[in-house]
Order: sequence, then structure tokens, then C-alpha cells
Amino acid sequence: MAIAAIDKLVMQLSKLPGVGQKTAQRYAYFVLGMDKEQTREMAQALLDAAQNVHPCPICGMYTDQQTCEICTDKRRTDELICVVSDPKDVIAMEKTREFMGKYHVLFGSLSPMDGIGPNEIRINSLLDRCNNGGIKEVILATDSDAKGDVTASYIAKLLKPLGITATRIARGIPIGGNLEYIDEVTLLKALEGRREM
Repeated sequence: MAIAAIDKLVMQLSKLPGVGQKTAQRYAYFVLGMDKEQTREMAQALLDAAQNVHPCPICGMYTDQQTCEICTDKRRTDELICVVSDPKDVIAMEKTREFMGKYHVLFGSLSPMDGIGPNEIRINSLLDRCNNGGIKEVILATDSDAKGDVTASYIAKLLKPLGITATRIARGIPIGGNLEYIDEVTLLKALEGRREM
């Protein structure tokens, strides 16, 4: 009992991260059960976002303006840039309400085995920003996995000749974590990232 329109909807929904075939099918039938006006609003929201939202030409964060709010905020310092892999990482950093620098979104991590080199992510535009002067420190806040570590190390090496300090966000034991349940790698990183009190 194949219905082409439903199959097409399931196929499109299954392209979302973390959505398998069964979940996509459940979503499709949920959408079909919605009121027609709600369905139109959802479809319009998708179209509006696709047409009006774009990466900021300076930092790469998504915006519907010419330049994002963070890049145009005069209260933020231009001397400090936090490098992240993905726009959603900016949202996570902003939730701390403590970082008052600017951002640079790479849109990925280095992964030579997947064919992702420095030219496939926004490393060159980061170097352009750094070469324009005024930046004193770059915080490397890429993921704590092999790809994120390789990316951070690569960028740090590129920044060294420019006289810009490259720092890496600390990693280790989560708040409320018990040592007996923490894996060895996390404990090692916590030891390496220790600081004076």
C-alpha cells in the first residue's frame, strides 16, 4: 500500500540527524494528522528559514540580518575569538552568559579520511580575521574527539607565527561527577587541565 507522497515525506524526514526510517514514518503520519493550517504554517516556517537565514559573512553564525547580532554588538571585544565547529555550539557557549568575545564557526572539523581538509571548512577566513590585526587570543572550542583535537592542533600551529595566543577549552570531570565512574581518558584530561587555586 505505497502512497508516493507519504514515501517522499518519509524519505525527506529521514534525512534529519538521528531520525531513522521508523521515526521518519511516525513523524510523517503525525504531520498528516495535523490540521491543514498547522501543516501550512510548518511548511512556511521551513521555507522562510531556508530563504531568509544565512551564515554571517564575518563569523559564520546563522542570521537573518546582513551581519549577525554578535558581530555587531559593540559591548563585545574584538580581541577574543572563540572557534567552534557548528552554529549550535555558539548557542551552547552563549548559554553561559559569560563569554564577551566574538565567534568563528568552522562548519565542520578536519577529517582527512573523509576528504575534509583545511579548504573544506572555514579555516582560511579565520586566518584572514587574525591577519587583519586586533585579535590577541583564539579559544579553540572544537569537540573533544579525534577530529576536534586535530582541528584545534592544526589551527594552533597556524596561529603561532602570528603571535596570537591559542587556548583550548578545559575538559574533564563534569559537575557532580564521582571519580569512580569517570573513564581514564576523561580523568587524564582533567589532570592535564588542572590549574592553581
